[in-house]
Amino acid sequence: MKITDIEVITLRVPPMDQECEWGEDAVIVKVMTNTGLVGIGESDSSPSVVKAIIEAPSSNLYSQGLKRLLIGENPLEIQRLWDKMYWGSNYLGRRGAGIHAISAIDIALWDIASQHYQVPIYTLLGGKYRDKIKAYGTFIPADSARENKIIAKNLKDQGFRSLKFGGGILGDDDDTDYEIVKAVREELGDDFELQIDLATKWGTFGRAANMFHRLQEFNLNWIEEPVLADNMKSYQKLTGITNAKVAGGESLTTHYEFNDFLQYATPDIIQPDITRCGGISEMRKIYDLAVLNGTKLVPHGFSTGILLAATVQFLAATTDGDLMEYSQSNSPLFKGLVKNLLPFENGYVRVPESIGLGIELDEEMIKKYRIE
Repeated sequence: MKITDIEVITLRVPPMDQECEWGEDAVIVKVMTNTGLVGIGESDSSPSVVKAIIEAPSSNLYSQGLKRLLIGENPLEIQRLWDKMYWGSNYLGRRGAGIHAISAIDIALWDIASQHYQVPIYTLLGGKYRDKIKAYGTFIPADSARENKIIAKNLKDQGFRSLKFGGGILGDDDDTDYEIVKAVREELGDDFELQIDLATKWGTFGRAANMFHRLQEFNLNWIEEPVLADNMKSYQKLTGITNAKVAGGESLTTHYEFNDFLQYATPDIIQPDITRCGGISEMRKIYDLAVLNGTKLVPHGFSTGILLAATVQFLAATTDGDLMEYSQSNSPLFKGLVKNLLPFENGYVRVPESIGLGIELDEEMIKKYRIE
């Protein structure tokens, strides 16, 4: 079997000249083979940048477009192809968007391998440890405390037993942050599991430490990305400052960055995104590092049903992968791009026994939102 083509599809809901919120754009990769098998992957990154990295022509030994490196290769040799892409693009890649692009292709290769061998991806990864995975819902907060109480109540009524909110105005103003967290906690009750995501907006250790203490009365499960992941000393000093766990790492790529983050930032929870960190192949290495460091891995996931399917397959094949993120984005790309989106049911997402990712894309939606 050989790779014959790689198609990169970029999608966007709002017009190009308008602001785009998390979940409102996407980049999909289709890896085609001479046997008719097609693998699907995605990256939660800048679609146009990922497309350029995959489709770029040869520049020099270390500046190769990923598609050029893979045409004619055997898609079943997943790790060798990962290494080939990493080595052949390391001037323009090695971290960041270069690894984001590799992630999408890597997921597609695992999809192909599962179809070829006719076993689920979790079987190729070593076997299934669980039939269902606890899921927490994530929403982008509204601008007022009252509106967020309504959102929280609706999600609790849907069966969520754990929620997180972040993005939007969270992190812009300390008093506003306090009032929103207070309102959501009052609505959910004292025993409901709640976490927040600052998207690095608190910026400095001093401000973050003040807010950790100020929000302590609300018994947050974790506080995510209070500062940039590069600011590892601040992470290290924040860990254990209150009962709230410190979480982060969604922007990091490769096990090299996560190794440093685990050693020097000492977070309570790491959050690699399977569509950014290097795909399923690299996620396995990052998970092993987390285990060696006694750190919980809870994947980041706020994109389409492609990411959701890949994350579920990976977590099912880990000994303690018992918690995942379930987007509550209102974007049509989350709700409808994958016709058979894995459902949230009574606090959990069931692990399907599907071959490959098992997803069906809505081609009409792709036509509607595709950027040429």
